[in-house]
Amino acid sequence: MKQLTSAQIRQMYLDFFKTKGHDIMPSAPLVPKDDPTLLWINSGVATMKKYFDGSVVPKNHRMTSSQKSIRTNDIENVGHTARHHTLFEMLGNFSIGDYFKKEAITWAWELLTSPDWYAIEPEKLYVTVYPKDTDAKRIWLEEVGLPEDHIVEMEDNFWDIGEGPSGPDSEIFFDRGQEFSDVAEDDPENYPGGENERYLEIWNIVFSQFNHKPDGTYEDLPHKNIDTGMGLERVVSVFQHAKTNFETDLFLPIIDKTAELSAGKHYGDDATADVSFKVIADHARAVTFAIGDGALPSNEGRGYVIRRLIRRAVMHGQKLGINGAFLYQLVPVVGKIMESAYPEVLRDAEYIQKVIRMEEDRFQETLKDGVAMLDDLIAKTKEAGQSVLPGKPVFKLYDTYGFPFELTEEYANDAGLTVAKDEFDAEMQAQKDRARAARSSAKSMGVQNALLTDITTPSEYVGYSKLACDGILEDIIFEDELVDSLAAGQKAQVIFDKTPFYAEMGGQVADTGFIKNAEGKTVAQVEDVQHAPNGQNMHTIMALADMTKKSSYRLEVNVERHDKVKKNHTATHLLDQALRDVLGSHTHQAGSLVEPTYLRFDFTNLGAVTEEQLAKVEAIVNEKIWANMAVETVVTDLESAKKMGAIALFDDKYGDEVRVVKAGDYSMEFCGGNHVNNTNELGLFKIVSESGVGAGVRRIEAVTSKEAYEFLEGRNHLLQEAAAQMKVAQIKEVPNKVQALQAQIKELEATKQALEDKFASQEAKSVFENVQTIGTYSLIASQVNVSGMSQLRQLADQWKSQGLSDVLVLATAVDGKVNLIAAVQDEAVKAGLKAGDLIKTIAPLVGGGGGGRPNMAQAGGKKPEGIDQALAKASEWLAEK
Repeated sequence: MKQLTSAQIRQMYLDFFKTKGHDIMPSAPLVPKDDPTLLWINSGVATMKKYFDGSVVPKNHRMTSSQKSIRTNDIENVGHTARHHTLFEMLGNFSIGDYFKKEAITWAWELLTSPDWYAIEPEKLYVTVYPKDTDAKRIWLEEVGLPEDHIVEMEDNFWDIGEGPSGPDSEIFFDRGQEFSDVAEDDPENYPGGENERYLEIWNIVFSQFNHKPDGTYEDLPHKNIDTGMGLERVVSVFQHAKTNFETDLFLPIIDKTAELSAGKHYGDDATADVSFKVIADHARAVTFAIGDGALPSNEGRGYVIRRLIRRAVMHGQKLGINGAFLYQLVPVVGKIMESAYPEVLRDAEYIQKVIRMEEDRFQETLKDGVAMLDDLIAKTKEAGQSVLPGKPVFKLYDTYGFPFELTEEYANDAGLTVAKDEFDAEMQAQKDRARAARSSAKSMGVQNALLTDITTPSEYVGYSKLACDGILEDIIFEDELVDSLAAGQKAQVIFDKTPFYAEMGGQVADTGFIKNAEGKTVAQVEDVQHAPNGQNMHTIMALADMTKKSSYRLEVNVERHDKVKKNHTATHLLDQALRDVLGSHTHQAGSLVEPTYLRFDFTNLGAVTEEQLAKVEAIVNEKIWANMAVETVVTDLESAKKMGAIALFDDKYGDEVRVVKAGDYSMEFCGGNHVNNTNELGLFKIVSESGVGAGVRRIEAVTSKEAYEFLEGRNHLLQEAAAQMKVAQIKEVPNKVQALQAQIKELEATKQALEDKFASQEAKSVFENVQTIGTYSLIASQVNVSGMSQLRQLADQWKSQGLSDVLVLATAVDGKVNLIAAVQDEAVKAGLKAGDLIKTIAPLVGGGGGGRPNMAQAGGKKPEGIDQALAKASEWLAEK
């Protein structure tokens, strides 16, 4: 076996399959594109779903990749096991209806054992097969020459994720020797596929040959596929003779840097510290790549995952004696390790560090709140005479504040308490169940449609140069069958040998229009156009008259609608570049929609865009419109386009020939859509709204041309209405009039407040005279006639300064709503009375709830009729103390 670095192992895998006719596919971003079923890209095959289910036929049916992936369903195991990670790379080779078992197995063996490649000793390799898969076993025996005692039949060697492609699989194991095993030589689990550390699974080859149908039955796939996966981290540990994945060149530099930042800790000296080193190394990789691919910390979805990983790493940093922000310092280390495959990490390191540093600093504040909550929980548990912290609030500490269970347990032990681990585990399981339910369809694929994938009729799109043409009707799909004719009133999908209709792609909506016969009569309406699996433009039509296959028809695009769409598409390109100019190069497109009447553009950004920034973006786009810049399309090869500096959006896969759209010397992007000839055709650009749509993703909606004029005219009409209501002669006088009215309102509010304060002071005289003695305490409890909570707080301040009683409860009702306030003097608080406890007791009686500090609390409610009962309840509460 050769001595190889992780970079060499990755590249050698890709190079090998390139010699076998595979296209090397770039690693897709971790944030899935056009796949709402996935939170993250979680495997190599996740990026191939459209090929496996037949919705798209690839240009090359053989593909290979090293795909970065994230899985977070059991984060808490990271650091405690030898090979558990949140971020990992999956090496894979894929066949879409091309080669099958023989090639997949023999090529795997060649790569692993050939002296020209990995050169692993054949005697150290074992495989498992599905018992009913006699073909795979035969190939391993006869074609590869593997001894029968190196083949193990296992019932669970069947890859099935529900509806869609499925089939048997064959796993390859490497024998690391009994010295690596954690079981005895004669243990029944000491075999390839058993629960042991000796035989390490390094590769899984899935023979995708069945459709798992919705009714639970299986049928042969029309086109059989190969899907393989080799975990890079695992196989690197084999080549580098590492006990775990963490003692490899993928992790050790991060661990070493963490040790430098720690308080004299070193990896390998202490098992507990080693867990923290592993957690930090793993999480540093995951958050670096996730943020680099456009995700940002937040309280939901993938943003919550990033936040949790950062907080977990910070907590483990504290265990190593690292008290300040440190995780961001590991980003360049991660970038250097991965530079050969992912140079963008070092390129974007400054931005990634900024995001992580901000989150680390924010967590320091949250941590203080969490410690206070834990201290309060410990105090309450002791006050109640209990010795066990309940699991539910402990889980909240873990889930909300990032406190690992072990840390809470340590705090509890210091206080002489234990933690209800079973209750904590139940809460953890409930959360996992909820997450699993939310991901129920995350791995599923559609069932292959052989009818569509088998349609290979050539079809040419001519819409770049003309919006009407004659075309031969080549294929008609009606009710999932190929037919030769259509009758009036039938809806179907049709393919012509040529078409001017644009198929929806890249955010641009499809063209609509009409189909006419030789006599000029309209025989169908085109309602939608999508790409068929083999790339043809497939039109959804409503037939208005009989139509027949192989007949010639006139295809006419709705020109007015098409022109509006292309104006908005060009505006999208200008907006994209203007956002980069104003917000920074880290900003990139996260989605778009180009309609006839508006455009929608999603982009990544740390926070909201300010009004000043929006105005600047809008001004830049309009300047480019009025600069009369020519919009040109250059058709060239992929490498030349990249050298030109064209921006590639998302993780789009481009062919050998690409289209680059240039707006003067300002904007240049890969794009297959339709555009104007000159920016002046847009006329005007106006941003209508800017909002957040997810963690770190903002959305701009904008209009151009006629719609921009109509939007501004609508705003002008509103201003005219406002001017009329304010009785000013000209619109330009409106701001001054508004300022004068605001000053007048402020003056009236001050007068009103003064009168209310005077009235409240008079009210206090009669209220404060009514002091009740209840047990050893004194109480003032009364309903007062004031305007709201502000006056109640003022009365409470007067009461406190004069020391009129131990406890105060006041209520007022305004417009059917109740305000309650409770206050306790400091000496009474020391004696154990808490205003927060009192308000929680009485608030339900007025149909509300509330809380606050021990010396003052407040509540609101919707039942004024319950005020008397609430005041009486306050007396009862105090009597019990």
